[in-house]
Amino acid sequence: MSPKTETKASVGFKAGVKDYKLTYYTPDYETKSTDILAAFRVTPQPGVPPEEAGAAVAAESSTG
Repeated sequence: MSPKTETKASVGFKAGVKDYKLTYYTPDYETKSTDILAAFRVTPQPGVPPEEAGAAVAAESSTG
C-alpha cells in the first residue's frame, strides 16, 4: 500500500486570483547603470488593464 498524501487546497495562492501587477509592476522604480532593459510591445485583451498585461509579460520572462 502507498502512503497517503494529504493536499491542502487552502494553503498558498489560488491560480488566477493574485494580480500580476502586485508583484511585477513597479512604476516608481529608478533604473541603475547596471540594469539591462528590454522593450516589449503588448496589446491587452479586451477588459485587461495595460499594467496587468505588461506585468504578465514581465512575470513570464522572469520565470521562463
